[in-house]
Amino acid sequence: MQTQALPRYPLTLYYDGSCRLCSAEIRNLQARDGAARLRFVDCSAADFSGGPAPLEAMMAAIHAVDAAGRVYVGVPTLRAAYAAVGLTGRSSLLALPGVRGLAARAYQLLARNRHHLPDHLIELLFERASQHAAQRAVRRTAACREGACERPHEADRKAREAVSATTPSMIEPGAF
Repeated sequence: MQTQALPRYPLTLYYDGSCRLCSAEIRNLQARDGAARLRFVDCSAADFSGGPAPLEAMMAAIHAVDAAGRVYVGVPTLRAAYAAVGLTGRSSLLALPGVRGLAARAYQLLARNRHHLPDHLIELLFERASQHAAQRAVRRTAACREGACERPHEADRKAREAVSATTPSMIEPGAF
């Protein structure tokens, strides 16, 4: 089984900002990156220079460079990014022997055709996930006060109690 060294953070991602799919996934990662392990570089400008590879290669597949200077391309970039934001299950799944090869082929196909994907599909798969992640981050932040964090269900219960204590009922008794 092939093993890959764990990335050293920060991990800098080079992505195609002109691609709606790519941008949606980057927003998803940004919303989840509470530990600030990721850096994001849009390399879609025609005059972009820098990065770990020629511009044409970076526009064909997502690239990343970790703090140790190691370069990641395609699915290994996504695996490293997912692990950085706590999506370890997703990262581990992409590393499984049978899945790894399939994911690499699927990524190549998706990367080649990403500008032809319908907007509603991108919204359904990625933008809603980004919004969900951002909402969870807000809830986690609200649950943590002065260095102590409540369990999520406890914070939700307290929030509901606070709202019901300050919000009058909108339905008159016996209205039904």
